[in-house]
Amino acid sequence: MITRLEELIAEHIDCSNHCSKLETASSLVAIVWVAWGIGLELARRIVESELTRRALLPTEWPSCPHCSTRLNSRGFQPRSMLTLVGQVNWSRRVGRCPKKCPGSQRVPLDECLLIKPDQKTSEEVVKLGCLLAIFVPFEIASHLLQQLTSIKVCAQTLANWVTQSGQLATSQRALELTAFSQGESPSPEQLSTSVESMPLAIAGDGVMVPFRPQEKSPSGATQWREVKVGIIARLGAYFTRSGKPATRLHNRRLVAVLGNIHDLAPRLMVEARNSGLEAASKVVWLSDGAVGFWNLYYQFLEPLNVVGVLDFYHAAGHLWSAAAAYKDGRTRAAKDWFKHWRHELRHGNSMGVISELNTLANSPSLKASQRQSIRRVHDYFKARVEHITYEAFEEQGIPLGSGMVESACKWLIQQRFKGVGMRWSSQGFNNLLHLRLAWVNSRFDDLFSEGSYFEPSTSSPNS
Repeated sequence: MITRLEELIAEHIDCSNHCSKLETASSLVAIVWVAWGIGLELARRIVESELTRRALLPTEWPSCPHCSTRLNSRGFQPRSMLTLVGQVNWSRRVGRCPKKCPGSQRVPLDECLLIKPDQKTSEEVVKLGCLLAIFVPFEIASHLLQQLTSIKVCAQTLANWVTQSGQLATSQRALELTAFSQGESPSPEQLSTSVESMPLAIAGDGVMVPFRPQEKSPSGATQWREVKVGIIARLGAYFTRSGKPATRLHNRRLVAVLGNIHDLAPRLMVEARNSGLEAASKVVWLSDGAVGFWNLYYQFLEPLNVVGVLDFYHAAGHLWSAAAAYKDGRTRAAKDWFKHWRHELRHGNSMGVISELNTLANSPSLKASQRQSIRRVHDYFKARVEHITYEAFEEQGIPLGSGMVESACKWLIQQRFKGVGMRWSSQGFNNLLHLRLAWVNSRFDDLFSEGSYFEPSTSSPNS
């Protein structure tokens, strides 16, 4: 094989066309691009040479599945495939039943190479195209693919690849959820000892995405629908350059669903168990005041002794509404009152805040509307008294805000799905979302393992 490679290299380098291009290249960039083209051409010839070598090896013909007669070779037939090194062409033996049984044709070499009868594109090209489409719109992904590989693929084809791969990711996730609903607990991921000892944080939030009013038509007014997002991560402590303690996320995993909180809950619990929920030394739930997310916490996480933390900045927002009701929000007095009691809330005096709000809510010097607004804030804090002990949380190294899930909403959803002029169909959104989740959760490569290729969908691109 090495001798043949040497022959191919010598044959290629001696090609006068490429040599002349190298000689006339006037800059380093030009030289590199010419050498890149030579490398691709050489790689293509190597692949074709290896396929031809394998095609000439003796073939062990199987029996006909219908009549059990041994198949006979019907000679060589050509085959071509678009790959990362260009269009590869070769010929291989094709066998059929001598009794001409229908459906008896077999191509042993194709089967060994894990390629399907109608497949025209090699899987590594599909994988790269889908990877680009995860980050940028289909038109841009098409352009980048051509720039990187000289392979020209239209945006429609990329959309079809995303559809087929997204459907595979969706089906895999559906199997996990079905098993979980039947009482099967997923096996936790293997983590290093240092990461496994870190606290586990779970957080949830929602983000709005623009959708088409009709699935197969772009006409009509945009419909905004909420995507529920959850994040599970280990909390690692470190010190900044200035010596200030900070938290860094490790083994970050995301879930997201176009649906309601009941659709998110099983997905979040499956991923949390994958991340070692039951074995973690400490588990924390972080969220703003959305009722649906806290209902999820009370139903699934509180029974597991998970610590619930109400986002401090959300709590401060409620405190400001009390300040605006007590004193005119435009006055210095309101700002000073808010600043004082925000400090008290932040540094461990949550009961003092509740007591102050209760006093104001019963103050006869205030109007009924003022007392009513303050009473709402008082009741809100009192119902969540266990989740607003921020000083104690900080001492335990627990984050006080849900910024990690808010950030996840931005880079997982907004960066890709809320571009200028974008409007999605449910199917198009879900296919791409599952690919993005597979990528961020380190499972993207599993979708393109050898032999996982299946035929592209004929559905049209969405956004």
